[in-house]
Amino acid sequence: MDSIQHFLNELEPPFTGEALFDCLSDVVFFIKDACGRYIVVNQTVVDRCGFRSKDDLIGRTASQVFRAPLGESYETQDRVVLQSGRPLTMQLELHIYPARDVGWCLTNKMPLRRKDGDIAGLVGISQDLRLPDSSIDEYKGIATAIRYAENNLASPPSVQDLAEVAGMSRYQLDRRIRRVFGLTAGQWLMKLRIDHAQQSLQETDISISQIALEAGYTDQSAFTRQFRQATGLSPREFRQAFHRRSIAPMRVEESPQ
Repeated sequence: MDSIQHFLNELEPPFTGEALFDCLSDVVFFIKDACGRYIVVNQTVVDRCGFRSKDDLIGRTASQVFRAPLGESYETQDRVVLQSGRPLTMQLELHIYPARDVGWCLTNKMPLRRKDGDIAGLVGISQDLRLPDSSIDEYKGIATAIRYAENNLASPPSVQDLAEVAGMSRYQLDRRIRRVFGLTAGQWLMKLRIDHAQQSLQETDISISQIALEAGYTDQSAFTRQFRQATGLSPREFRQAFHRRSIAPMRVEESPQ
């Protein structure tokens, strides 16, 4: 460990990985201080937030970059990591971009500690989910289960149900879904339901209670809770955001909210 620390201390400038992550257009990378302010970002963050340069983001918090309530939801997530010292790992999230496109990613945030053990900030990455390759053998082996889940959203099957449809054990199904989608079977099922809901919220005027039922939620409060966990917004806020463009990132000429 001493040799590693000695090696890192001799680097100039201090190594953050920023230049390396600049090469990855499907990964958002950032370091924040103990107040949740951006200290390091990769170019993907800049591009997706619609800013001109990294300097436009450095020193700002999420609520100064994203309009309410999206920015506040990101800050709440940061505070949990900063205050508890516990990492956030493999959090499946639906991100909303400036042009109102949406995309799924897996987010990981970990606390950064000083030598005395106090938390100095956090480091995080969000990686876009890859599109599944339907031509590979792993996909063909679970295709029947995938179609079954897609056709039964209103009464969503359990992971065990899908395993039985596919004619394999839960472990085998989960392993194949991980290989195809990069998600656990449970995460993939949740994504399927939230995808249906968010598309209905964007494209229709169907009531939120009806959308919840169509996505397999008999309890609207449970639907709202899981939808907020995935998107940072309630279903109502999500619908309003797309209708009013209220999710647009703050421009550098504007004053922080």
